[in-house]
Amino acid sequence: MGDKWSMLVIGALAVRDARYSDLDTEIPAISRRMLTLTLKRLQRSGLVDRTAYAEVPPRVEYSLTGLGSSLLSAIEPLAAWSAEQRTEIRRHQDAYDSGVAST
Repeated sequence: MGDKWSMLVIGALAVRDARYSDLDTEIPAISRRMLTLTLKRLQRSGLVDRTAYAEVPPRVEYSLTGLGSSLLSAIEPLAAWSAEQRTEIRRHQDAYDSGVAST
């Protein structure tokens, strides 16, 4: 649960159930390989359900399980803090990167 991709996927699924392509669009920085691996890990941990519909073309949707939904109360304060501190964090990152580049 400590990786950023899991948190972003869980956050996206908290809003609504989603298809793979929806998640790929909502989390633009994630590679397709990492999205696939993250979804499999979350399924394995019982946090995400994968439902395949017998349609043509095939349709698959991902959703949070009850266990996954219960994790939201822990994630939401962290997400709020990150949003509030985004500017300060970026300032520190830029200062650090400037120092590393000149070293």
